[in-house]
Amino acid sequence: MTENELIALLTLQRVPNLGDASIKKLIHHTGSAEALFKEKPANLLRIDGIGTHKIKELHASEHKNAALEELRFITENKITCTAYTQPGYPDRLKHCIDGPILLFKRGNIDLSNRRMLSIVGTRKVTPHGIAQTQKLIEELAVLNPVIISGFAYGVDITAHRAALQNNLQTIGVVAHGLNQIYPKVHKKYMQEVEENGGFISDFWSSDPFDRKNFLRRNRIIAGMSEATIVIESAAKGGSLVTADIANSYNREVFAMPGRPGDSQSIGCNNLIKTQQARLITSAADVVYVLNWDLKEDLAPVQKQLFIDLNEEEERLYTFLNKNGKEELDFIALHCNFPTYKTAGLLLNMEIKGVVRPLPGKRFELT
Repeated sequence: MTENELIALLTLQRVPNLGDASIKKLIHHTGSAEALFKEKPANLLRIDGIGTHKIKELHASEHKNAALEELRFITENKITCTAYTQPGYPDRLKHCIDGPILLFKRGNIDLSNRRMLSIVGTRKVTPHGIAQTQKLIEELAVLNPVIISGFAYGVDITAHRAALQNNLQTIGVVAHGLNQIYPKVHKKYMQEVEENGGFISDFWSSDPFDRKNFLRRNRIIAGMSEATIVIESAAKGGSLVTADIANSYNREVFAMPGRPGDSQSIGCNNLIKTQQARLITSAADVVYVLNWDLKEDLAPVQKQLFIDLNEEEERLYTFLNKNGKEELDFIALHCNFPTYKTAGLLLNMEIKGVVRPLPGKRFELT
């Protein structure tokens, strides 16, 4: 991207009444942001949905001056800028009509990994929610997903830290410019996150901090990911907004269930009850629904790293150890489990590197 194109994009971000969707429509007509400013207003007004009120301030000098000032900050702080038309822009976010026209990035972010999961939830996370988040990410680690969250209190920072502990790339999508961090207490995690992922924002360094920004940034969290997972949530909260946005993008949404009386489980239980999210209890559920292929991922994994089997998995292990290769229905019958439950247990054991699937719905120990 040339400097002139970047200045043009920044200028467009400052024009009142022009949102991301309208800017994309204008650029589609002119071919680039730079060319847009050379186009006659009369030609722009012929575009469906573009009226005088949207382009009347297009050439106001204060917008370009603000863009030049922000460019100075970007250059001095070595911020990476990626337009929605460029290869380095998140693939899935390109398909979101309201996705930002420009993203600001800092760190060592690698978006080539197709497995991206957003993990969100309440800021007032319970010990049970922390344990759920850590366990889920630990189980997913063998599949090497990118873990995306909002770097806020509670579930967000728990997800980032669990990703780092499992050597996974993690990305914090923040609701402010990259000249600050919120909450300030999380500054101690910034360096490690930047070394193993980084931060993304569509806010300028000059943008005032506003709690409404959190709702706007949630579209990036939902849009970048293959699926959004809600760990804990009260009856209302930002994580429910993220889930709603993910649903509007036709992305998978998962929720961890909780006890009916727990205040921080109401949101998740309602998502499941109203069929806005799939119920999950382990990484196996996520892998199954997303249809991730485990063959290549599990090949280099040493079995001894996954020796922690629960009582039900132990029963399947003992049966397969005694009988060798067996069909799913036969295993379910002799282990006294429903077939659907047996399939889930075997998938979880496959993630742990204990069993492998064979043609004809047969399984054997590895």
